[in-house]
Amino acid sequence: MARHLVRWDPLNDFSALSREMDRLFGRSFDWRFARDERYVPLPIDAYTTEDELVITAALPGVSPDDVEVTFEGDVLTIKGDLPSPLGNVDYLAQERPYGSFLRTINVGIPVQADKIEATFDRGLLNITLPKVEEAKPKTIAVKVK
Repeated sequence: MARHLVRWDPLNDFSALSREMDRLFGRSFDWRFARDERYVPLPIDAYTTEDELVITAALPGVSPDDVEVTFEGDVLTIKGDLPSPLGNVDYLAQERPYGSFLRTINVGIPVQADKIEATFDRGLLNITLPKVEEAKPKTIAVKVK
């Protein structure tokens, strides 16, 4: 019978503990309540390219006129209302969220605030934040001496 020695990595144990604490606290507190108003969660996708930061949120059934997007400092805020369900039926399942939503995102990347664009296409809100020239990655050529 072969015996294997396994090297103990305290950092690995700490990472596992950290993940479990995040999971525990994530379930213990309901962050949808802010300033005495109830907000439904608004999941987003965010990615960067060389030239921009892009935020996408799914807003099915929402009119573009009912969505407010603001940028102040380095905080992007998306605010609006998801339509209420039907009131005159008995639901067998009701899983889609409804009500007011508010999502704030600390951008953390220098962007050109005057060139931010928000578009709405088939229920998807796309917000494009162009990076300032200094924030774009630069390639440095390596010279031989």
